Amino acid sequence: MKDVITIGDAMIAFNPVSTGPMRFVNAFEKRIGGAELNFAIGCARLGLKSGWISRLGNDEFGKFIRNFVRGEGIDISQVKLMDGYPTSLNFKEIMEDGSVRTFYYRENSPTLTMTPGDLDETYFEEAKILHITGIFPAIDPKNIPIIEKAISLAKKHGLKISFDPNIRLKLWSKEEAKIALSTILPNVDILLAGDEEMDIILGVSDPKEIIEKSKELGISYIAVKQGEKGSVGYFNNKLIEVPPIKPRKVVDTVGAGDGFDAGVIYGILHEWPLKKTLEFANKIGSMVVSVSGDNEGLPYLEDVQMELGEIERIER
Repeated sequence: MKDVITIGDAMIAFNPVSTGPMRFVNAFEKRIGGAELNFAIGCARLGLKSGWISRLGNDEFGKFIRNFVRGEGIDISQVKLMDGYPTSLNFKEIMEDGSVRTFYYRENSPTLTMTPGDLDETYFEEAKILHITGIFPAIDPKNIPIIEKAISLAKKHGLKISFDPNIRLKLWSKEEAKIALSTILPNVDILLAGDEEMDIILGVSDPKEIIEKSKELGISYIAVKQGEKGSVGYFNNKLIEVPPIKPRKVVDTVGAGDGFDAGVIYGILHEWPLKKTLEFANKIGSMVVSVSGDNEGLPYLEDVQMELGEIERIER
């Protein structure tokens, strides 16, 4: 039985070796990225059993991603290498303050070969949570029916549906995102969203208003991410505001939200109180931003426990 499964594209992420405008950067390091994959990695490092549904190019980059993901202990039985479709790429620009811009090259993504019929129903029978994001449908409109089929299979087999809008305006417009993601929300059990994203979808950015509108849609567990302001959560008629945990240093903000999502899912699966879950997720987010890379900063469970003072850190 898998704790969580997710579906989405993965990319080779080229990280600059120096900060500043990308036009002046002369060298990059090859790494791995993709929100859904980052989430799966974050869950696996916390000790959850994770599975990933995707397609990669049958090229050196695709094989590199496949082998890396397998090495993280993630089930890749639903990942295939496809001829004629290059593995997606992105290049990052990182400024001195840790802010990031991403430049995508994923128009001919291998995931475009997928159809709703490719989803293996037995894979859903053997899982507890389906995690989806707004990135997969943003890559191409034909991915929306795939997400709809995944939701249908999840509902049929009693999985909880976790959703992070993860809106990327370089992939689609605000209006396109609002139309597509508004249809997903009524099917969601666990909402993991940024306040700015919900402003696009629901027209409100105040966490309490987001929670009220989300409750009206039938969403039972809500976590609103506010970055350096912390997070606000709702569950079992309790609304809790949890302050941020200051990172040692902000190096690269990419992946922090995915790490937060993994932390919340871990807390839910272990039936933790809302406050403890959000504190745990906030801590993971603060740890991720202090490390360069999309998923290099995603911690193992013992790393988080040491940072929270729950177990002793032995330095030497």
